[in-house]
Amino acid sequence: MTTRTDDAVPARETLPFGPLEIAFDSRLLRPRAWTAAQSSWVAELLPGAPAGPVLELCSGAGHIGLLAVLDADRDLVCVDVNPAAAERTRENALAAGLGDRVETRCAPIASALHEDERFAAVVADPPWVPAAETGRFPEDPLLAIDGGVDGLTVARECVAAIGRHLLTGGSAVLQLGTTAQVAQLEHLVAAYDGLGVVEVRTFERGVLARLTR
Repeated sequence: MTTRTDDAVPARETLPFGPLEIAFDSRLLRPRAWTAAQSSWVAELLPGAPAGPVLELCSGAGHIGLLAVLDADRDLVCVDVNPAAAERTRENALAAGLGDRVETRCAPIASALHEDERFAAVVADPPWVPAAETGRFPEDPLLAIDGGVDGLTVARECVAAIGRHLLTGGSAVLQLGTTAQVAQLEHLVAAYDGLGVVEVRTFERGVLARLTR
């Protein structure tokens, strides 16, 4: 469904994402149905995770994190550098009945988190398309897909945040484009005490890697 607005405001669209109805617009990446697998994986891990909130990095419209915590008694912190992401995430959290459990932070990853903050689980969906290849996706906003020269600039920031803020016994599920990209990050993952990649799941549109401590 698309709602027409004046020229100054992007048209608001909605899409089903699992049981949720997610609002977004052209400033954000259109939610992909397959990424509900990322939400489901995190949701499966939460019952065995330590006490604490969930962190979503590069949250976009917030749909992946919202679905992950929908049936869990966990707070959710959503981080994205795009002001439109914070706006739509707040809207979607309220629509899902999660407004009192969701905090949005509009800031770069490195400055969005307090030094002493710790999270039971992390869900991250960074842009992972190499900069030279972003022209293949003209319908997608550049901010949401441009991962720098090798596609991993923001993914490295996500790994650093996971390494610093994931609780012992917790898990992170990171979305990337290929298993080769996961392999490129493994040395960085291993640089953080007790952190490692323990499983990778491959899908038609991308891959999910589980990191644990």
